[in-house]
Amino acid sequence: MSLEPSRDISRLLEIMKALRTPVTGCPWDLEQDFKSIAPYTIEEACEVADAIERDDMEDLRLELGDLLLQSVYHAQMASEAGKFDFGDVVEGITQKMIRRHPHVFGTADISAQEYSAKGMADGTWERIKAEEKAEAAANRKSKGLPPKDTNPSILDDVPNALPALACAVKLQKKASKVGFDWNDPHAVISKIREELDEFEVELTSNNQAKQEEEFGDILFALANLARHQKIDPDSALRGTNQKFRNRFSYIEQNIKREKHTMESASLDVMDMLWNEAKTKV
Repeated sequence: MSLEPSRDISRLLEIMKALRTPVTGCPWDLEQDFKSIAPYTIEEACEVADAIERDDMEDLRLELGDLLLQSVYHAQMASEAGKFDFGDVVEGITQKMIRRHPHVFGTADISAQEYSAKGMADGTWERIKAEEKAEAAANRKSKGLPPKDTNPSILDDVPNALPALACAVKLQKKASKVGFDWNDPHAVISKIREELDEFEVELTSNNQAKQEEEFGDILFALANLARHQKIDPDSALRGTNQKFRNRFSYIEQNIKREKHTMESASLDVMDMLWNEAKTKV
């Protein structure tokens, strides 16, 4: 089968269908299912974020293509199962975007400026999302599907598959909307100290599971502090990771310049170079 690249989305759909065609398709693609592909979907989203962080527009173009392929892949598998196809996905998101932007698409008597200033505050956004959830529940019922959750919670629309820090912040934001929150970041800092103390107690227990639990509590509290200060914890950590890369590279370059290896260098020497790097990179 011979195909040419195209700017038309239909060509990508055609390629994905060919890859999933029994006998003539790709053996690896034919073996995949929703669960096996899900990790790749998350990975591609992270690579998009990485390209943005690096301000690499050429890489971003390529990574967005990889992420688009993930949507096409899942839609193709759903189509094979007789559940929905890519057109249904497109229709669903266009319907959602029109509905959630009444100030743009003429379904509400309010200007874009007014909506921007008060749309979130007056509950418009939450009301629209609540209507969508009700319609989705009714749609599931009409198809004979079980309810998504028999014990609905305001936390339900925070996906567990999100990166853990992002998930923590979203959970906290949701809880905050009903008043479950600290009003003072200093109270959060006190909570962090409390969690650190609890972790320190567990250091002598040799209970790995309990130590992991307490460490998770520390990270959750740190994410809460970041949220209070309007800091994206994932972005902050990525910045620190890059800073570590730069400073460690400084150590490597200087040790190499002295005709030594990292393995042969003493910790004292590396620590001295690290302190130098802190003033330079």
